Amino acid sequence: MKKLFYASFLYMLAGVGAGLFYREFTKLNDFPEGQFTQLGLAHTHLLTLGFIILLIVLVIEKVFTLSQSPGLFAWFFWLYNAGVILTSAMLVWHGSLTVLGLESNAMISGIAGLGHMLITAGMIVFFVALRRAVLHPATTSPELARV
Repeated sequence: MKKLFYASFLYMLAGVGAGLFYREFTKLNDFPEGQFTQLGLAHTHLLTLGFIILLIVLVIEKVFTLSQSPGLFAWFFWLYNAGVILTSAMLVWHGSLTVLGLESNAMISGIAGLGHMLITAGMIVFFVALRRAVLHPATTSPELARV
């Protein structure tokens, strides 16, 4: 549970930092206000997928003790976080290129796509662990077995 708490906290800091970077970087480079750049998406991805979702997973972990299936839970945690970090990094990279007036390339889109695939894989593993905890509480959580 500590890992989830600290990861969520770090994503909150990164999300707020990404929002600050977006605002200041666009101002510094005289980027037209209202024109689209993916920098704004990095801010919302980090706050939503990192901060909020991991807080929700923390609550679910508290209720169902998903980490009692340590292999599944570890796979979820690392796949999901790698995906969020990779996706957000590509949003910052692509958005910064846009603000600087430079061309992007297919590599950035491909790596961002890989990040989204990792997020999806992490979510699937999470639901497998959650299903196991909901349908078979005696094998995953001693507290729920007594209920």
